[in-house]
Amino acid sequence: MSEESVAGQATGAAVPLVVLKSVNKHFGALHVLQDIDLTIARGEVVVVIGPSGSGKSTLCRTINRLETTDSGTITIDGRPLPQEGKELARLRADVGMVFQSFNLFAHKTVLENVTLGQVKVRRTDRREAEEKARGLLDRVGVGAQADKYPAQLSGGQQQRVAIARALAMDPKVMLFDEPTSALDPEMINEVLEVMRQLAQDGMTMVVVTHEMGFARSAANRVVFMADGRIVEEARPDQFFSNPRSDRAKDFLSKILHH
Repeated sequence: MSEESVAGQATGAAVPLVVLKSVNKHFGALHVLQDIDLTIARGEVVVVIGPSGSGKSTLCRTINRLETTDSGTITIDGRPLPQEGKELARLRADVGMVFQSFNLFAHKTVLENVTLGQVKVRRTDRREAEEKARGLLDRVGVGAQADKYPAQLSGGQQQRVAIARALAMDPKVMLFDEPTSALDPEMINEVLEVMRQLAQDGMTMVVVTHEMGFARSAANRVVFMADGRIVEEARPDQFFSNPRSDRAKDFLSKILHH
């Protein structure tokens, strides 16, 4: 079954938003992405899982050109990724990214962190940007922290601010690169809950994560990577109950102890 048909089953009518074709990437002699073909439909939630070193984060980072590719094509909403300059800045506004580390500006308040990109990149009026920022901070459950600095917040709160900051740009797609891996266990669920809500609201999302519960509950499709390749992709119920490849079976046997 092709990627498009899996995506189509998951979302009803598949309208491709992100398309990777024959994408290759090397780090020196290491071939980290090998002929990656992946189509993500508008409104689809794709969760990318696999062992460490399988190329998951690199795949995620190529979609907004934080990592360049050696060959192949990537298009977003029908347009190829720009190489550099203002076009690339605009692309990064359209493609929200949430990292393992929160990457907030330490010397700016939470409100300023969420307002800055709107004013600088989207050229939004500051008052309008602040109003939108406060609404988004409320949406992710940290509205009361708007006037604090990042260091005064817990890790889970900082990550929710980072999500609000990405949402403030009205992105077409949100990329999450292991967004909970740096958090204490009790903070993980508060971030995953915000992500689940985004999924329910129809945000197109690509999520690299080790949180299998999130993959089961929020994904339309699970993409399993190993050794720089997409080994298998399926709906979560199919993947977790009946993986087709030996590599996926081996991976799941190591992580699903219950």
